[in-house]
Amino acid sequence: MSNEQLGTESKIEVRTTADGSPTLYVPALDEHYHSHHGAAQESRHVFIEAGLAPLLAAGLGQPDEGPVRILEIGLGTGLNLLLTLEAAIAAQAIIVYDGYETTPLLPAIVAALAPQWQNNALLKTAFEQLHTAPWDEMLVIDEVRFVTKIQESIQAATLPASYYNLIYFDAFAPEKQPELWTEDVFTKLYAAAAPGAVLVSYCAQGQFRRNLRAAGWLTEKLPGPPGKREMTRARKPA
Repeated sequence: MSNEQLGTESKIEVRTTADGSPTLYVPALDEHYHSHHGAAQESRHVFIEAGLAPLLAAGLGQPDEGPVRILEIGLGTGLNLLLTLEAAIAAQAIIVYDGYETTPLLPAIVAALAPQWQNNALLKTAFEQLHTAPWDEMLVIDEVRFVTKIQESIQAATLPASYYNLIYFDAFAPEKQPELWTEDVFTKLYAAAAPGAVLVSYCAQGQFRRNLRAAGWLTEKLPGPPGKREMTRARKPA
């Protein structure tokens, strides 16, 4: 596994994962943004295949059904967003995507991540737009996909009620960011979720699932991506 040290001022390293896709490593937390077994394959497995794909297969995102409204906790590098755009384009689906992030990436890190998208002109442009667009302003991507990156903690955010169809919960692990894995946070997300909405996360920790259930979510364990035995999918009852 190779890595690129991007200067002591950034306190972050770009590392190449086992599937060839990059992720970030934060030495202060001893934590990666994605699985070192494969960043892109983890994201596709957890967020696209277990979260987005079933909604698209059911017809959500088509003009007569309305857009797929997605909330991401932990926008990070934009990997989940870019793979979501890829899937939405393939399905000709409309999406509205709100991504919350408290720690914007420095330009040197963004530049180091950019080669991942060089072979797809639309995603290359979307990656550049994402990381240069102003915060808290809607970004329109190819007319039917709308993205807003929001620099605010989810605890402080005011979320619309019964709005989101899909929630990507991609915060750092519970032992690294325990304040984000509380019953109060999941109660807030439950209130923002539309009936029948889905929440997906790479995490399968027992306390995480108990906090979800205490907030009203129905939880299930699914097989995890390579290197991880299980993941979690939760639903708000319809």
